[in-house]
Amino acid sequence: MDLSQPTTENVTYMIEKIKDKLRMVNVDAMRPESFNTEKYEDLVYMYEMVMKRETITPNEMQAIAAELGSLRK
Repeated sequence: MDLSQPTTENVTYMIEKIKDKLRMVNVDAMRPESFNTEKYEDLVYMYEMVMKRETITPNEMQAIAAELGSLRK
């Protein structure tokens, strides 16, 4: 998938992949429509960081969730 363009489809793809990787329980808080392309580069950074990790500690998961929360509309 080409994530170089800030499209709604790319935002949706990345959010869904992050939710899958983190096995998030409260998926309603991570609805793709809650994010816009304004902070796209930050979202790409978070996506790449999460995807390259083999394991994520509970503290890291909290930090990631907090950061994603700050990227929401």
